[in-house]
Amino acid sequence: QVQLAESGGGLVQSGGSLRLACAASGLTFVNYGLGWFRQAPGKEREFVAAINWGDDSTSLIDSVKGRFTISRDNVKSTMYLQMNSLKPEDSAVYYCVAKFFGRVLTDPKAINFWGKGTLVTVSS
Repeated sequence: QVQLAESGGGLVQSGGSLRLACAASGLTFVNYGLGWFRQAPGKEREFVAAINWGDDSTSLIDSVKGRFTISRDNVKSTMYLQMNSLKPEDSAVYYCVAKFFGRVLTDPKAINFWGKGTLVTVSS
């Protein structure tokens, strides 16, 4: 059974940092592209960042470029999202996702597996 378990969310002041982790089990980790989506209350779910299968190239939405970094550790089967200079508008539930041989993870309909999410709250 595939499980994606997020951790690292919490309450932080504006300008602060958090590191989210996504521990995967039940799948062959290296065969998956990985990413993060987020959903704020009353808003649509949106793609945030991805690290692609094959070459570990990364993509991020413009609003987090220069502040967020996505990475993966294939030995630990874990993906990370380092979030710096956090803003109140980054507050949301962050979901870890995995797509088999995934190189484009922006379409939520194409995602194979989702985590349950971790809440990030940034106070002003």
